[in-house]
Amino acid sequence: MDFQKELEREFDAEVKRTRKVLDAIPEGADFGWKPHEKSMTLGRLAGHVTDFAGDWGLHTLTLDKLEFAADHKWEQYVPESKAALLEKFDREHAAVRAALAATTPEKWDQHWKFIFGGQAWIDQPRLQVWREMVMSHLAHHRAQLGVYIRILGAKLPGTYGPSADEM
Repeated sequence: MDFQKELEREFDAEVKRTRKVLDAIPEGADFGWKPHEKSMTLGRLAGHVTDFAGDWGLHTLTLDKLEFAADHKWEQYVPESKAALLEKFDREHAAVRAALAATTPEKWDQHWKFIFGGQAWIDQPRLQVWREMVMSHLAHHRAQLGVYIRILGAKLPGTYGPSADEM
């Protein structure tokens, strides 16, 4: 088994599934809507989903650490429209795919760090960060987005098989 090819195949499949879910967001949906006071808005959640196949994935593969000062204020991407969201997703996942293909076996064993305010929040082998904080995190938030889409009354596409809307 070619381990690298399997990681690439998995990424390609998850990107395809994610693109379908992002595309299911109803046209003209209010990106400021949220289903509960403690929930992210639709726009923030959709933007967050794009980050895993975008910036977060790229940083995991191309940097050895991501470090921010304690006073750093993260500006979460919130799309202005569904079209802008899909354009960003399509553009950024292509760069991550190229970086993934260029990742060497030795690089997977190297530790990757996320440091905020001088404290290491993540210090794990790059492969573990990729699997947990990129791929699994992507699937987790994509599923949350699916709930939002369902609540908004839109049809939900299947991801690992047909959805109730496709049967």
